[in-house]
Amino acid sequence: MHSLVFLCARRLVSHRPGAHRALALLPAELYPVLFQAAFLDGRTLTLRDLVATWPFPVLSFPRLLGRYRNRHSLHGEKPSKLCVQAVILAVVAHLRRALEEPCRGTSESRCRLRLLDMTGLQDDDADCGPEGMSLWSGTVALAKACIEVSKHQNQCLKNGSKRRKGPSGASAAPSPVGVEIRADLFVNGTSYGVLRDALRTGVAGPLRLKCRDFHAEELSVASTVALLESLEPAGVRRVDLRFNNLGLAGLCAVLPHLARFTDLLSLRLPYSNVDVQRLATGTDAGLRCFAAQLGRLPCLKELNLASSRLSGKLRQLLGDLQVPLESLELPFCYLLPGDFAFLSQSLHAPALKKLDLSGHNFAENLLQPLRCLLEVTSASLLHLDLMECRLTDARLEVLLPALRRCSRLRCLGLFGNPLSTPGLQTLLRQTAALPDLRLVVYPYPVDCYSRELPRPPSASDRLFEDVVDEERFTAVSVELCRMLVSSGRADTVWTTSLCRHGGLDYFAL
Repeated sequence: MHSLVFLCARRLVSHRPGAHRALALLPAELYPVLFQAAFLDGRTLTLRDLVATWPFPVLSFPRLLGRYRNRHSLHGEKPSKLCVQAVILAVVAHLRRALEEPCRGTSESRCRLRLLDMTGLQDDDADCGPEGMSLWSGTVALAKACIEVSKHQNQCLKNGSKRRKGPSGASAAPSPVGVEIRADLFVNGTSYGVLRDALRTGVAGPLRLKCRDFHAEELSVASTVALLESLEPAGVRRVDLRFNNLGLAGLCAVLPHLARFTDLLSLRLPYSNVDVQRLATGTDAGLRCFAAQLGRLPCLKELNLASSRLSGKLRQLLGDLQVPLESLELPFCYLLPGDFAFLSQSLHAPALKKLDLSGHNFAENLLQPLRCLLEVTSASLLHLDLMECRLTDARLEVLLPALRRCSRLRCLGLFGNPLSTPGLQTLLRQTAALPDLRLVVYPYPVDCYSRELPRPPSASDRLFEDVVDEERFTAVSVELCRMLVSSGRADTVWTTSLCRHGGLDYFAL
């Protein structure tokens, strides 16, 4: 429920001419709630007025909009593209005025903005609708803004060089107040050029782009290195290089450039085309190089190597890490029993908060190693993914004692496994005692399918909704909800929707 102050602010910003005149009379303490009301209601003109007269050095989207974002993110709502653009345009307009009239811009303007924090507002979901702003489009908008301000600065210097002369006759450049923008950046081949230019021109420009989480998709080794070298290292907490087809040699060329990011906590390298089975016997120098570079990241807490063939090489890859990982994602990595044995005995297992082992065939040779690993991680584990792992009712029953020991578990992903309705009911009864469990992503039960599935089930089988008997599945869903209520766990969400699962991030744990 909104506060009375927020409702009054919403009323004021709905009348832009009145709000524009009132800003000069309102105390600074009301600006944050006015910004919230204007942003949430899409009042773009009022947003520009607010930024133009922002009375504080910091304007933080996470601080002002974080609660709204958390409340609505599960319903698929995205930040308004027009509202985000309005804020960026207002900052650009402020800096252009300061460049054109440097003396007036620094003394008479009410705007005191020095830092605009836009981190966490957008995500990398490209399907955000025509009115939403994705992380990619937000990155492009910020990059273009940096380039525009830099070009305007050069033009002002050129036009004013004859009027502004120092005692020595040299041109005395104006020194407008700069604004730093902190943001999460997403780049691909289409946007590479504009982001590269923005990072280069922004080093000494009035509008400086500083990255927190860096995401790059489908870039070459040279392009990836060029952008990493252009980023200011302080404050970068995540580097996510996906679908880049770098291979082991490419990763060994890129990773040395990460050593300058001393605050790096998360390194995500999914779909990097790493396959240890293609290495010739005795020529695994690339693995040693890769492992050595990982060992030079002193703060690393999260590592994602999804869809890499790492069979039998986990000890070699993770052995140089001196600090335990808290999040390890190894889906579809073709791990062997020896890899699980190493992981169970490593310094990482007791510290793991998030573990993703999806896509493995937990038949007899892997089932017991997995159970041992879960027992070691049970005191710390918050998020566990075992999707598409060929877990039948019988195999899941073997894991249930270890799962019950995971007393802090919050999220369990089991989608894509051939479980039956009785198996899911047993799982619910056995995990109802886990006090922190809030989300279970379960598969469509095999007995709810309108046609017979192949036997034995394949790890590549996709159990899609289009072959589900809706009437039977609805009855199962109702029964699971009834069981949750009767066991006092109505606060736990059981769902087949991967959308609910997709927003769970290591930094949100």
